[in-house]
Amino acid sequence: MIESTLLPELIGLTAERMPQARALTSGASSLSYGELSAGVSQFASGLMGLGLERTERVAIYLEKRFETVIASFGAPAAGAVFVPVNPLLKPEQVAFILRDCNVRVLVTSPERLALMKDVLGECHDLRHVVVTDSLTPSAQAVTTLTGPLALVAWSDLLSSPARPGHRVIDVDMAAILYTSGSTGKPKGVVLSHRNMVAGAKSVASYLENNREDTMLAALPLSFDAGFSQLTTAFHVGARVVLLNYLMPRDVLKAMEREGVTGLTAVPPLYIQLAQLEWPAAINEKLRYFANTGGRMPRDTLNTLRQRVPKAKPFLMYGLTEAFRSTYLPPEEVDRRPDSIGKAIPNAEILVLREDGSPCSPEEPGELVHRGALVGMGYWNDAEKTAERYKLLASDAPGRQPGLQLPEYAVFSGDTVRRDAEGFLYFIGRRDEMMKTSGYRVSPTEVEEILYATQLVGECVAFGVEHPTLGHAIHVIATKAIGSGARGLNDLMIECRSRMPAYMVPAGIEIVAGPLPRNPNGKIDRKLLSTDWVARHAP
Repeated sequence: MIESTLLPELIGLTAERMPQARALTSGASSLSYGELSAGVSQFASGLMGLGLERTERVAIYLEKRFETVIASFGAPAAGAVFVPVNPLLKPEQVAFILRDCNVRVLVTSPERLALMKDVLGECHDLRHVVVTDSLTPSAQAVTTLTGPLALVAWSDLLSSPARPGHRVIDVDMAAILYTSGSTGKPKGVVLSHRNMVAGAKSVASYLENNREDTMLAALPLSFDAGFSQLTTAFHVGARVVLLNYLMPRDVLKAMEREGVTGLTAVPPLYIQLAQLEWPAAINEKLRYFANTGGRMPRDTLNTLRQRVPKAKPFLMYGLTEAFRSTYLPPEEVDRRPDSIGKAIPNAEILVLREDGSPCSPEEPGELVHRGALVGMGYWNDAEKTAERYKLLASDAPGRQPGLQLPEYAVFSGDTVRRDAEGFLYFIGRRDEMMKTSGYRVSPTEVEEILYATQLVGECVAFGVEHPTLGHAIHVIATKAIGSGARGLNDLMIECRSRMPAYMVPAGIEIVAGPLPRNPNGKIDRKLLSTDWVARHAP
């Protein structure tokens, strides 16, 4: 069987083998692999008809729908680079991305185009806007504000004569995925065809994905783990259900209705789902649930396993700069539920000291990822690229002295430790670690204990500058469903009984939930801590 080397081939080669199989479902509609492949080719031809040059950027600002997927694979099929934009972003944030990577073509809906009318004039490299549906009067009015900008109907673009795309090889750029920007302006992580295809094959192998799977796309497709639902499914010929949900209960309804066999989500969503009753039918179909984007609280994990005892839990760790890095095999979950596991297939994970030498077992160090999934760097930011993507020393594990080709690895900025059996444990991000009373404390360590009390629904811990402690630990939390009359005093008593004195929060604030998320669905620690400091400023 011919193996995919380019991103669009994940669809095209599967379409050759099984053209009638369902690839995508959105609401009551579905697309077969044959139909999806044809749409990708037609979109690529349309871009070539617009005169798009090799590696020029195509931004996609849409909710999850068929056009989003077709454009995401059709742009690299033409030799362009696709830029998925989180649909939760505001116009000013979208405009920043369009300007930052010099987007030439924007794919969006009439409603979203109308929202962009005041900022599109700032996007000087933009030449075409492909609109998915019939133009509303407010969307048509945008053309009067944007100079040379041309509007193109989706149906017209896909009706363009067939044209071959630009020459592309696997190390060429395929995508730019923007981080959430919680610590400043978003950074565009550049990924190659090789990165994304290697990631699809690796993840599909350990999740044991197959053509009988139905995977729920609950995460944003602009998030690396969200887009991975598409690539892993298309690699094996599985079906993806696109879901734009408003409430966590909508996720459970979709899982029951569609017979979902695989779910990947982030801890905040799992925390909410664990508090709901799950229809029994889900347990009959769900083969696995996978966690990414942070450590899942142990109590949440235990509850989920009770809800769906037949499903295997996969605890994963990844960073956009390398797509996916580690996973914990389900058979290890009972023995080491706090572990992020070992390296995924076709990757190596190192734990290094600041001087680049390997750490000893149990010694904290920086997680460093080497292999085919290491991205190409940050778009238009040589300084940040040099900070994170570094040459491995010739004596690093896996390196052979004297080789002519240099090897770059991703230095994650995350502190981890490796036990004697080789399993990794996340300690914290270097820029989030709290130093209090001379001790280094990870926010996730505090949060894990708070969740174990079963008195909080969601929580976030952060450090605030303190004249004598260094950092004072503060917590913002929501009340757990079913905690009754137990409140803040009870929670503080539990903290004192479960934590060493230096870790006990200086203050806990109980608020109405849910806590704010960043665009990728993670609880926005930076926003909450900044807001807390502003509210308590002298």
